[in-house]
Amino acid sequence: MEILESAAALQTRTETWRQQGRSIGLVPTMGALHEGHLQLVRRAAAENDVVVVSIFVNPTQFNNSEDFKLYPRTLESDAELLRGTGATVIFAPAVEQMYPQPAVLRFDFGPLERVMEGAKRPGHFNGVGIVVSKLFHMARPHRAYFGQKDWQQVAVVRQLVADLSFDLELISCPTIREEDGLAMSSRNRRLSPEARAVAPRLHEALQLTAEALRAGASPGDAQQQGTEWLRQFPEIELEYLEVADARTLEPAWAGPAPERQLVLCLAAWLGGVRLIDNVLVG
Repeated sequence: MEILESAAALQTRTETWRQQGRSIGLVPTMGALHEGHLQLVRRAAAENDVVVVSIFVNPTQFNNSEDFKLYPRTLESDAELLRGTGATVIFAPAVEQMYPQPAVLRFDFGPLERVMEGAKRPGHFNGVGIVVSKLFHMARPHRAYFGQKDWQQVAVVRQLVADLSFDLELISCPTIREEDGLAMSSRNRRLSPEARAVAPRLHEALQLTAEALRAGASPGDAQQQGTEWLRQFPEIELEYLEVADARTLEPAWAGPAPERQLVLCLAAWLGGVRLIDNVLVG
């Protein structure tokens, strides 16, 4: 496993692999790796000849400069974690490599970005679209792997692949959780011990909402039950808890049916750290 820092070096390497007929898997990350990321890498290694893991904290998808500044940067320990996972190359560029000049292109993902994360973080998915497009061009993967914890991001990237005809397969993998149910996230390491003890309540709220839906509650009533349940924890500042169509992300007005899947998504602040999670129903 080697570390490449320049876009030109990555493009040279991936072009050689393609000429050799080797299949390429790409796992885009912002570093501060955890078991959820490693599961993506292991799956990519099982399904491809070579695997590129990108580690880049992308400034264009942060609409909060303090959040960008505080995001963990742990390249050395990340590289140690990746040893033995099947990763072939770590692509760890500086900002100047990814953005030799400021990006002026603007993506508009329509209704997919007007709700939830898109509504709360204006410009976020434009930044995601730009950096993912760049990584796809540089790594030229046959398959790209994303975690379902960022459900809305996966939906946006799926639209990006379809609209721009990227010649690759997008693979989303189930969320990996801690034993107490908390979704693994690079941000979890910023939680204080007190906040970490409360954090599993987020997943419990989603489970409660899902159970209400399965019991016949309307999406609105189920959403209210989950929201009300979280209010007993003053440490949690809920941004949203939404019941949406899993494909379109539009707010759901009817419960799950055999041919229809719902996704329950939430975002909340806990001890100054913003966390997201989701659960599928139906």
